[in-house]
Formats: sequence, structure tokens, C-alpha cells
Amino acid sequence: MSLEALLDHTCDIYHITKEGKSPGYGLAGSPSFNYPDEPDIKGQRCHFGVKNAVVTVTQTAPANIMDAKKKLTLPIGTDVRLNDKIVDCDTGLEYTAEQPVNVRGHHLFVYLKRKNGQEAL
Repeated sequence: MSLEALLDHTCDIYHITKEGKSPGYGLAGSPSFNYPDEPDIKGQRCHFGVKNAVVTVTQTAPANIMDAKKKLTLPIGTDVRLNDKIVDCDTGLEYTAEQPVNVRGHHLFVYLKRKNGQEAL
């Protein structure tokens, strides 16, 4: 099986940005981190691993919270970074990327973490 045949999903990748706005009066600004409204990479071919997915569901009121950790496989050269927001185009679920790993110059894999809300790790 070739890597191209494995990449059967698509995702959008949002790079995290840092802003430091000063409150004025000569005070230093505190950094804030957010994601842009439009994805930096749209429709990236990928593969969301399901065999090794770790999912925990915590019952809370008024709704349950789903935490998950999945493995994402990407072609080599994809610009993915630590704390990027990855959105599964099929389901719309949002994940936060951990440190990407280059597998012998052939492909990349990234572990994704999903918590109650989208947040940087």
C-alpha cells in the first residue's frame, strides 16, 4: 500500500499566532494566543488513525465531555507545528497538535489531543 492510498481523509490546519497588545500607560503587553478565522492550509490530505485512538468520556452537567488522543499521518513537507489547530473536514472536530515527528523523510505523524474546548497544550 502506498502512502497516497493511505491518505483518505482531509483536514484544515490553523497555525497559532501570538499577540502582545499593550494596555497603555507604558505597560508591557501580556501575550495572548489565538487561531486565525481562515485556515492556513485548507483541504490537506491526511489519515486520522482509529486503531490507537484513546477516548475518555466524562459525565458532567449539562453535557458529557469527550477527551481524545489520535494519530494523524501527513505527507512529508506539510507545514504542521506544535499547538496548531487541526480540524477534521469530515466530522468538524477540532484537535490540538503535539510535536510533529518526521518518519525517515517519508511522512509525518502527529499526535492530536482533543479536550473539552480548543486550547493550546
